[in-house]
Amino acid sequence: MSGLYERIDRKKAKDIRVLRNFVDIYCREHHAAAERTPFPVRDGRLRSVLGKKDPVLCTDCSRLLNHAIAKRLLCSYDPKPACKNCETHCYAPGYREKMRKVMGFSGPYLIKHGRFDMLLHYLK
Repeated sequence: MSGLYERIDRKKAKDIRVLRNFVDIYCREHHAAAERTPFPVRDGRLRSVLGKKDPVLCTDCSRLLNHAIAKRLLCSYDPKPACKNCETHCYAPGYREKMRKVMGFSGPYLIKHGRFDMLLHYLK
């Protein structure tokens, strides 16, 4: 998977940070702290995108974030449409529904907690 990280441009980096933030918020608010561990980041390029502090996620949310990052990096559309508007659904069974839950919770959560900059992303 390390070859994938060479494909990170500015837009993909921003999308990956949004995915990280949304999954992090969802996991923090829905899963017990005892279940969560730091998300393992082994690639330096991905580390620079995600930041120095690893998100702390449960096993399921770590898998979801890994899957989402891989799918974002492999997306062939340019410009990339929002996944909900895309004609090619590339997420594996189960991940698409889970990501819908994550986005449906985390978007409004950020807006309610004063992150109006996320309002534009959420409305796209």
